[in-house]
Amino acid sequence: MLLKKNIPIRYIFGKIKYEILFVTIYGFAIEIIYQNFHITNISIPLTVQTVLGTIISLLLAFRSNQAYDRWWEARIIWGAIVNDSRTLGRQIISLMESPFEPDHIEAFKHRMIKRQIAWCYALGKGLRRDDPMPLIRKFVSEEEYEFVKDYDNKHVGLIQLHARDLNNALKQGWINPYQQVEIDRTITRLCDSMGKAERIKNTVFPATYSLYIHLALHFFIILLPFGLVDLFGFLMVPVLIVITACFFLIEKMAIHLQDPFENKPTDTPMLSISRNIERDLKQMMQDQQVPMAFQADKFYIL
Repeated sequence: MLLKKNIPIRYIFGKIKYEILFVTIYGFAIEIIYQNFHITNISIPLTVQTVLGTIISLLLAFRSNQAYDRWWEARIIWGAIVNDSRTLGRQIISLMESPFEPDHIEAFKHRMIKRQIAWCYALGKGLRRDDPMPLIRKFVSEEEYEFVKDYDNKHVGLIQLHARDLNNALKQGWINPYQQVEIDRTITRLCDSMGKAERIKNTVFPATYSLYIHLALHFFIILLPFGLVDLFGFLMVPVLIVITACFFLIEKMAIHLQDPFENKPTDTPMLSISRNIERDLKQMMQDQQVPMAFQADKFYIL
């Protein structure tokens, strides 16, 4: 994803450089024919291009809005994943206590939190069709790694391990049924976010809709020089380039936004978000290990 606020001009126009090259050559060809061969009957009233351009503008605006809605929904989903991951870490750390098995409890907390970090990375990599196993190996045991390896969607396998460990914690008496229900609700919300992200990934933007707009845009660009040649002369070419660049950039913007999980600069920054989650959860575990004493209605670090 682009992390800078100022997008380089080279990046912007690099996306339409071939289209601009075609328009430039085409515009010069029309102008040369008009001026040198005195073929004046190729001129077309600008009203035709104006009406067609207005229609295409409305279609591009509608498509851009739909593409942005998909991108924004993806960002909302990952915002919810951040919140629920922190909530899960807080619940695991604060709700699970046992005076008889402190070592087992601590190992359980570490395992659950590290697995949640692995789940975030696995979901991000899975949505981009990348292999998440190298990242998962860093956070899970060998047994869990072998278990997840058999799943087509690795993040589903990790959620299943969450559910299995939560059920085991209830049987061991580390949490009571009410705490188990609350933690399970958090895991359920993570499942909901996972399903919503997969729905966006697997729902293809209608190809025919994109094709029709693309064809109409090219037809408009083909007709446009015939309406400008009488008005601008050789200045018609730069005017043509500016107008067509605006239309092409809007179309490219919609194409890039319509799938926010394609590992493009305009994508949802899933790996960056996952790193932030990893940092926060690890810090929560470190703070949990600092002994605290309660005195005079305040907490003091010993």
